[in-house]
Amino acid sequence: MNNGSRPILKQIGPYTYRMRYLPKENIIQHPDYTVSYMLPNVARFEPDMSVGSENDTFTCINLAVVAASAMYQNSYVQILLNTWIKSSKSFMLQTRSVKEILWGYEDPFLKKVLFPVERTVGVFYPYNGTSDGLYRVFNGKDDISKTAIIQSYKNKSTLSIWDGQCDMVNGTDGASFPPFVKKDQILRFFSSDICRSIYGIFDSEQIVKEIPLYRFTVPRAAFASPLETPENSCFCTETVLSKNCTASGALDISACKEGKPVYITLPHFLFASEDVSENVEGLSANKDEHETFLDIEPTTGFTLRFAKKLQINLLVKPAPKIDALSKLTKSYIFPVLWLNETAIIDDEKAAMFRSKVISPIKLLNLLQVVLIIVGCMMFLAFIVSYCICRSNTLSNKGVYM
Repeated sequence: MNNGSRPILKQIGPYTYRMRYLPKENIIQHPDYTVSYMLPNVARFEPDMSVGSENDTFTCINLAVVAASAMYQNSYVQILLNTWIKSSKSFMLQTRSVKEILWGYEDPFLKKVLFPVERTVGVFYPYNGTSDGLYRVFNGKDDISKTAIIQSYKNKSTLSIWDGQCDMVNGTDGASFPPFVKKDQILRFFSSDICRSIYGIFDSEQIVKEIPLYRFTVPRAAFASPLETPENSCFCTETVLSKNCTASGALDISACKEGKPVYITLPHFLFASEDVSENVEGLSANKDEHETFLDIEPTTGFTLRFAKKLQINLLVKPAPKIDALSKLTKSYIFPVLWLNETAIIDDEKAAMFRSKVISPIKLLNLLQVVLIIVGCMMFLAFIVSYCICRSNTLSNKGVYM
């Protein structure tokens, strides 16, 4: 923290984990042209791709103290919280290892709480050994335009979090889309990490391992305020931090995090309005580095490379009855970490994809060109033959007159 009112942040990393992009589990084909499955959650530390050990320590926000203070605003409850926070010698900031912050640690403040609560906290706790789903998607046998579109998530077509259209589970899970993708399409996909459906628009053509792809990126409008994007009005669930829903770039997902004051933004507050980013120092947003994209093979609709980039933040609120937070004068969101989930088709699968998909497509395109040329030549030959025959007929008529 600096001597003024704004904390100064420093980015440390990357710390790299090989995460959940494993084969789907519990795959079941259903008679209504749908298939259901679960996505397993696994993370394994990759030291060779990291700047240090996952036991490296750093000073960060105290997850339990800040979250509890924001969740329980009653004065009497905060007096109790203050007693437990002080007795555990906890403060607004703490020093923890990368492993603890990500995957969980037993919090000393929560150990003092006399009520039955979960004592372990962590940004991704619990993760390993869990699964995301149940997903149920259309297989496209009855309608190819519905291929991979989610019919239900956890047996529901809505999330019971947002109002109106914002609550709908739209699009696919992002791993694939209906085939024959066009550049003017809007590709919708659901992300359980941010508890909402989102979308991508065409950005550019890419070549990945000799495979031509279309890049779709998540645009600024997806996180814009309702003033700029009216359909986002149902994502605005509070009026203080959002300045009566006029601030852009921050999504309150506390409703799907058991009330914990978690906010999602793009890394370094990319595309966020000044109202959101002005409360901390040290961040520098860069569109090329911090935007989310999907690189999709247009004929099949398969996503062969992607990068999902999100920043996880906690809401910090003034709490006059809690010594650790009593000097705060206003609410703001405090960045905890940003993640860059990336995946790319491996060399073996890329070679198979080229031989099974790209090569036949090229052959068909070549055959199409050849057939067009042959057709044009035959048509030209017909026209020439017709003209010669007509000329001969006219000549013969001239002889017998």
